[in-house]
Amino acid sequence: MIRIPNHVNSYSHNVQGKANEPITVAGLLDRARKEIGDGFAGDPDWTLDRIYDRLEHNSPRIAIIGGSADHPAHILDHQTVSRAALAIWQEGGVPFYFSTPVLCDGTAQNNIGMSYSLQSRNAIAEMVVNQMEAHSYHGAFVIQGCDKQPLGVLSGLAHLDRLRRFRGEHPVFATFAPSHVLKGGTVPAELKRELLTLADRAEEQGYADVAADIHDALSYILQCSSNTSFQGVLQRAVEYGLLTGEKQKLYEKQLAVNTCDAKGGICAFHGTGNSSREITAGFGLVHPAVELLTDPPTLEQVSASVKGLFSVLLRPECSVSELLRTNIRNAIRIHSASGGSSNLVMHIVGAMLYAGYVFSLEDMEAILKEHPIPDLYDYSLTEGRDIFVLAQQCCSGLIRGMETLMYELHRNGVPLDLDAFTVTGQSWRERLSDEKGLGADGVRENRIILSTPKRSFSGIDVLRGNFFDTAVVKISGMESKQLDRFDDKVSFVLYFENEEQANRELLNINLLDNLKAKRTLPIARLRQMAAYNTSDPSWLDASEEYDRLFDRMVDEGALRLTVVISGQGPEAYGMPEMMTPMQHINADRKLRRLVTLISDGRYSGVTQGAAIGHMTPEALHGGGILYLADADILHLQFRSKHIVLLDPERFEQGGISPYSGDLRKDRDALGRSRMDNIRMRQRGVAASNRLRDCSDASRGVVPMGVALEAELDWRQAPNESAVTTL
Repeated sequence: MIRIPNHVNSYSHNVQGKANEPITVAGLLDRARKEIGDGFAGDPDWTLDRIYDRLEHNSPRIAIIGGSADHPAHILDHQTVSRAALAIWQEGGVPFYFSTPVLCDGTAQNNIGMSYSLQSRNAIAEMVVNQMEAHSYHGAFVIQGCDKQPLGVLSGLAHLDRLRRFRGEHPVFATFAPSHVLKGGTVPAELKRELLTLADRAEEQGYADVAADIHDALSYILQCSSNTSFQGVLQRAVEYGLLTGEKQKLYEKQLAVNTCDAKGGICAFHGTGNSSREITAGFGLVHPAVELLTDPPTLEQVSASVKGLFSVLLRPECSVSELLRTNIRNAIRIHSASGGSSNLVMHIVGAMLYAGYVFSLEDMEAILKEHPIPDLYDYSLTEGRDIFVLAQQCCSGLIRGMETLMYELHRNGVPLDLDAFTVTGQSWRERLSDEKGLGADGVRENRIILSTPKRSFSGIDVLRGNFFDTAVVKISGMESKQLDRFDDKVSFVLYFENEEQANRELLNINLLDNLKAKRTLPIARLRQMAAYNTSDPSWLDASEEYDRLFDRMVDEGALRLTVVISGQGPEAYGMPEMMTPMQHINADRKLRRLVTLISDGRYSGVTQGAAIGHMTPEALHGGGILYLADADILHLQFRSKHIVLLDPERFEQGGISPYSGDLRKDRDALGRSRMDNIRMRQRGVAASNRLRDCSDASRGVVPMGVALEAELDWRQAPNESAVTTL
């Protein structure tokens, strides 16, 4: 019988624990046996005596960590819990089960729930540490869900691993089993006909943009995120008198109830959920048998994952924090090559800090600069290539998920740490030595992972500027022609103190007309912008009056607007995700050609322009974003990774010069007024759940206690002889 060689066994002398816990283990196994039924071939040999003996013997105590069933990714956890419990017992371990709350970002979008989302990651990490320490578990089988749960659990386990090593105890081990992929829905045939009729009516009445946007929305695989695109264009149709409000609500209902498959799973778009799937796999924490599935894992698949976990329980080099350290470059390169969620930038940094390593956004940036990462992901919700299709390809044996992506990165000359170990007990080099189904070319149709890059660059870029320290932009989410459209352009600021204000204006069909009527943008700056942003100066006329010039700039695409949403940072408002305003921009054919979005809030994806987020310092801490104002001029330089606030007077005279004053002093009264508003709005978030005393976005937004105790060099193996035996 396997035994954990730890000088600490909380159950050897704790008679209360051995009285309390055997009934929980027996109850879990009895329910599992009932759930599995005839699918379980073993004998139900667990008795209270045998469970007691395993606890006394210090057999591996493995916590199965699930999520709350009010999140679609976890509604079938009970099946996986049952299979994992039986597999752990058969391997000689003692299975336990607990779950964490899991906040659904989709449900929380554009409401106060978004102010609790990022905080929930730290809360989950804290809960995991609490439960693992209180009941003295050696390791975990993690049913990985979506949003903040995967990296929250990972951070907690990595933190506990580092703590136990400090105390001279046995390290913490874990294996992650991501929930299956949720199949996207289909717009009902009758509703599709009605929407196409609405598009025809819009075309006939002169609203060609509405018609085109309806066709665009219908081209998407139906997801909860694509419903926001329908919402935006249907709202415009109501305002134009093309649709009644009652019909709009009926259409939204029909779309909603046809979106999600009843068996749940992680949504099939390439957001934080599936990016987290890729990251945990890149860290070597996912057994390939359970990495990408279209249904909950079978007993055989779960057993393979559990066997892998038990194979490394006596190998300190395979503990959670060590897998993070040795695989950090692999994980970052996978995230870049696959065009993963912008949110993960912050979560990767945070996980490394929880693991005890000195790490920041600059370290991540340095890894990305070591070698260009090609774009090897041809994901598209409009062309039938979502993550459900990728899971189908993996389940069919055509490719092998992140092993395939690692293989293709290696073939394209990207350096990888192939000797890093994984939770299978093998190194990546050993895993990739079996080439069956490994290459991306095994897929002939709807190929998502590529062997030949779409382009030579991908991933997230770190931006810097003269009014902020760092921000991130998802270059991989921008097509090359889109990048060309916005790179090296000057843009007017449209400033909003919060997301609610921005959403109201972005849904306002008269937004551009109001800017024109109010003369918000000075004509001298309009003329200079037109000259700078156009590649064809033949249409320019220096004598053109305001309205005509404004309209021509919109038509020619020379007008650029940067929607700035401030006061959304971690401490100010919990750092909510800015998906809703992004989708409102996407749903307006005219705006998406003109608008970039900047915030100290979070981003998962990208607008049709560019989504720049995670800006530091945040507004509440006096960052320059607090002091921007309507009609300020920004110079957007994405390829050179800069955004510069320009001197307005010099710009009106034709010069491109950085702002020469002291923004904070020059606009002190404005800043103080806005700061008062931020602090008042902040009180709308429960004081118990605000992100106070945390590091900023460039350092993972982790509790300061965690950040301050992260002292190890991630480039070097820790000196285990220096640990303390308490």
